[in-house]
Amino acid sequence: MGTRKPLTASRVILLSAAFGVFLLFAVALSLLLGTAEVSLQKMVGLLTGSLGADDPARLILLKIRLPRIIHAALVGFSLSLGGVIFQALLRNPLADPFILGISSGAALGAVLGIFLGFTFNLGVPIMSFSGALLTLYLVITLGTRKMGMESSTILLTGVILNAFFTAIIMFFISTTADSRLHSMLYWLYGDLSQSRYGPLLVLVPVLLIASGVLYGFARELNLITAGEESAFQLGAEVERTKKLCLVLVSLVIGLVVAFSGLIGFVGLIVPHLARMAFGSDHRLLIPVASLAGALFLIAADTLARIVISPSELPVGVITAFLGAPFFIYLLKTKGSQWSQS
Repeated sequence: MGTRKPLTASRVILLSAAFGVFLLFAVALSLLLGTAEVSLQKMVGLLTGSLGADDPARLILLKIRLPRIIHAALVGFSLSLGGVIFQALLRNPLADPFILGISSGAALGAVLGIFLGFTFNLGVPIMSFSGALLTLYLVITLGTRKMGMESSTILLTGVILNAFFTAIIMFFISTTADSRLHSMLYWLYGDLSQSRYGPLLVLVPVLLIASGVLYGFARELNLITAGEESAFQLGAEVERTKKLCLVLVSLVIGLVVAFSGLIGFVGLIVPHLARMAFGSDHRLLIPVASLAGALFLIAADTLARIVISPSELPVGVITAFLGAPFFIYLLKTKGSQWSQS
């Protein structure tokens, strides 16, 4: 393995800016693609203000595609960020919010919130966050009892809870007469088709604050990745870092699931590829992997919109097609061993 260049602030800024440019390009390309044809000229007209107010392209671009693309970017950013944090804290490249059951716990909380008559304005997101937090507590508690902090045991516990919670969700959907729950079957596979600007006003500030705080723990995450005992000896507040990071990630994942459904494997694929390409220093890994996650999910959702046009697939189907083989590859080549790639 070749030596890497020393990480500097300018390198972090430069690479993050590069991914930001790629992200803007992906947004522009995604705006042009879809069932309804929108020309590049129309989009340029929208940007310059020359597109008529009654032009159908304005409605398609601003009311339908743009909020969906922004939503996909925020969800991809969040899931990839969650994957980076979980993989660091558990020191396992196979960890991500979906596989650990955090996403399905959040989904169960959202379903219970709808069943109890709560609204998506406040009640359902709170229930979703509570479900994610409860699942996290169960995964850590059941996975560490009598065995120590063994990441492979925690991972297996998460997989079991994921299957169990998914079964409970399907039971609710199958046995209730509530039309809202029946309509959530599509949502469970990751549905961004109902994206609106309203939920984004909730997601953006929470994500900005959470990602900023998590980035502040980059040094501690580097030390924990190398080993909790050595991290403690080097002055890292290991338990405080773990608790705060896990709660923040659960908050973000809970909100994301409440507004977008279950979208798996983003937090598995993107952080691992980013680590392979740019190293495991979280001062760079957190921004690069998060922006790459946004880019990845925009691409996946665009593919979901056009692959069987005029119908569309849930974006979770696309990410599962890509993620399941990748998970098997990691399981076979990495096992539960942490790789400093």
